[in-house]
Amino acid sequence: MAAIGQWNELKVVKELDFGLYLDGQDLGEVLLPRRYVPDNCKPEDIIKVFIYLDSEDRYIATTEKPFACVGDFALLKVAAVNNIGAFLDWGLPKDLLVPFREQKQKMEAGRSYLVYLYVDEDSQRIAASNKLNKFLDKTPHDFSENQEVDLIIAKKTDLGYKAIINGTHWGVLYENELFQPLHVGQAIKGFVKKIREDQKVDLSLQTTGYEKIPDLAESILQQLQSNNGFLPVNDKSSAETIYARFSVSKKSFKKAVGNLYKKRLITIEKDGLRLIKL
Repeated sequence: MAAIGQWNELKVVKELDFGLYLDGQDLGEVLLPRRYVPDNCKPEDIIKVFIYLDSEDRYIATTEKPFACVGDFALLKVAAVNNIGAFLDWGLPKDLLVPFREQKQKMEAGRSYLVYLYVDEDSQRIAASNKLNKFLDKTPHDFSENQEVDLIIAKKTDLGYKAIINGTHWGVLYENELFQPLHVGQAIKGFVKKIREDQKVDLSLQTTGYEKIPDLAESILQQLQSNNGFLPVNDKSSAETIYARFSVSKKSFKKAVGNLYKKRLITIEKDGLRLIKL
């Protein structure tokens, strides 16, 4: 079944001067305006299109790519505000409505907000909400420590950042463990650092397990070999310096350096690491 707010592969059923009509299945025939028709497209062809409602609430297809689809979280800018709600620029000619009832705080034109896209059950229109809690899973999660996850940065807090994990649950990234800039709406890979007794999730941008240390140790050796056997960084260097070079926490770096030192592959000097020539 064709789905509104999503990409669909539909068959061309007829061609007219103003565009193509596509078989929208349960939605009926859906117009693809002439300006979006690919070259040499003809009846019986299968074409990939995005479906939404136009200003007259008719199903319309486009080959233009919106900034987000239904079911996505996305950072979008408010193009205008009126007595109905706020209208977001989402990359299509018709702006996306955030009704006042779906605004956690009153939205202002020109500002960007993290929202969730959904289809309103009554009107069948695509809309957005920044009351994110109602769209997250209320059932217990089944995450495991050190699991790699997809994160969306949702909010800056006193502790760090709240992030949405795999589109389903909340987690926290702590400020003192971050060594790179983050911004609301950013999609980034992360790891489950700890699951607390209350099932809340602490996150990290680096894996905390020892299983990654051999890869890091190999990376350190490779950089040493590429830099004439010396690197101006050691276990006394700042966390920011270590992250800038290796994209890992200082704790992980120290474990890898200790591993190499125990194997007598490096020496740890006052101003850096030196490769032992075998």
